[in-house]
Amino acid sequence: MRWGTYFAVCGAVISIGLALGVTMPLVSLRLESWGYDTFAIGVMAATPAVGVLLGAVLAGRLAARLGTTTLMQLCLLVGALSVALLALLQSYPVWVVLRLLIGVALTVVFILGESWINQLAVEEWRGRLVALYGTGYALSQLSGPLLLSALGTGNDLGFWTGTGLLVGGSLLLLGRSGAPSVDAHSASGRGLWSFCTRLPTIAWAVVLFAAFEAMMLTLLPIYGLRQGFTQDVALLMASVVVVGDAALQLPIGWLADRMSRRSLFRVCGLALLISSLSIPVLLHTVLIWPIWVLFGASAGGLFTLALILIGERYRDDELVRANAHIAQLWGVGCLVGPLVTGAVSQWATGHALPLMMALGAAGFVWLAWTRELFEDDAEAIAD
Repeated sequence: MRWGTYFAVCGAVISIGLALGVTMPLVSLRLESWGYDTFAIGVMAATPAVGVLLGAVLAGRLAARLGTTTLMQLCLLVGALSVALLALLQSYPVWVVLRLLIGVALTVVFILGESWINQLAVEEWRGRLVALYGTGYALSQLSGPLLLSALGTGNDLGFWTGTGLLVGGSLLLLGRSGAPSVDAHSASGRGLWSFCTRLPTIAWAVVLFAAFEAMMLTLLPIYGLRQGFTQDVALLMASVVVVGDAALQLPIGWLADRMSRRSLFRVCGLALLISSLSIPVLLHTVLIWPIWVLFGASAGGLFTLALILIGERYRDDELVRANAHIAQLWGVGCLVGPLVTGAVSQWATGHALPLMMALGAAGFVWLAWTRELFEDDAEAIAD
């Protein structure tokens, strides 16, 4: 087990979480102050998802030509430049383009980085090592809104902080080796439909968590504001959700090494369904705070378990391709979640965010009880 490389790769990917945790709420709050409606903010939140889909297509081909480590470093630097330009060129159309570029660059880092982490993990520790990465990433997102509160939303310090974090993430990868071997066919995006039909529960869990994460950092602060809370409280709500995600991932990973992972998957889905339905009822009571914690923990558990299950099945080229499919599904969730929720929030109900999450959780629960996690091993990611 290469512990130094494990922590370096985790650190590089986690730098993305902190950078996005600072910049994504700032973008939404800045647009809100400019007078844009919920749907326009939802469009901006969903834009990186298109970049995710493009990044999933390009990752393997570029890694085969440039090398995994070099490509990850370059993409982190491209992301840093794009975030810096958010501060310098404050225009809605320009921001759409920059957010698209951020989606492409950082998706490549996620695909290769998570494949690298899963490849390094020894089987008897897989649940805990993947959960440790998940905890670190969730904590980085938690720290993002808190850091933004300290920096203030009336200036561009949040954007410059995100730029510095991504540059730092690139430096962490200097001299690292042992990444999964990749050829140009890997991570090409081919075979996604087969992946979804043979691993439907895992596929839906990824889509659901992607929608959750995109909405927590962009629409949840707006949801809080429009339900009568102050900006500080609305940002605190987003942070508490991420606290729940971060605090319980290691216990979930520990359980995943000691009990049925399918049963644990089901429990997380039920908890997400119950907490989502409870939010509109308990929003203005003190009970909303433990509900936010459960909401974040259960959603994060779905993604952590999805990564663990993928990692126990695949290696090298197949692992990278499986993670490319996960990235594509992530893009779908990031695209559909904010767009649909923003539209429903504007034209139907102010409680669209928790109710749409409840609907997605109900779909997951149905799949978890009616379909097998894996119908087979090799064919799950075949073309």
